[in-house]
Amino acid sequence: MHALSQAISDIGVVPVIKLNHPERDAAPLAKALTEGGVPVAEVTFRAAGAETAIRLMKEAQPEMIVGAGTVTTTAQIDSAIAAGAQFIVTPGFDPELVAYAQEKGLPIYPGCTTPTDYHAALKFGLEVLKFFPAEQSGGLAKIKAMSAPFPMFKVMPTGGVSLKNLGDYLKSPIIAACGGSYMVTADLIDNNRWDEITELCRKSVAIVKEARG
Repeated sequence: MHALSQAISDIGVVPVIKLNHPERDAAPLAKALTEGGVPVAEVTFRAAGAETAIRLMKEAQPEMIVGAGTVTTTAQIDSAIAAGAQFIVTPGFDPELVAYAQEKGLPIYPGCTTPTDYHAALKFGLEVLKFFPAEQSGGLAKIKAMSAPFPMFKVMPTGGVSLKNLGDYLKSPIIAACGGSYMVTADLIDNNRWDEITELCRKSVAIVKEARG
């Protein structure tokens, strides 16, 4: 596994972040996540200014692993790279985006939920796939079923992951890490509830350790 992918897997959980006010919130959020033992973030391009958020989070906490999520164009990949992004996440499997990210030397985790997606990913030599939306697409049961013909992939489920089911996912050796927004909700961020974010991260880390023994 790519060294960065392994580092993310070692952390076990990836906050999926939408920042509406990156100039205000990026730095304190990065600090809250890091203090909670979760020094990684997927900053979604669903909000304007995602590249600003990526840059400010990396500046505030240089040791953090920060990537770009909900990437749908090569232009967004360029913007993410310029901001310091270290990985790319796409909601679906787009061969053009996968090839472009690989050409730029960046790990990319495309959204894959079908055998056709997995076949396409295999041709690109990918190791880690995003499984999105996880719960709505069949959850852990489907991930395990898909792993039978495709045992070479590790999976990063995102969508419907919470403190309640995080441990169930992470107990499976198929799971590289889980993406989630439960520790970085709009309510927590917009109201500057950094201590609560840190505490949710600590609870997540405890679940990761328990699930993986």
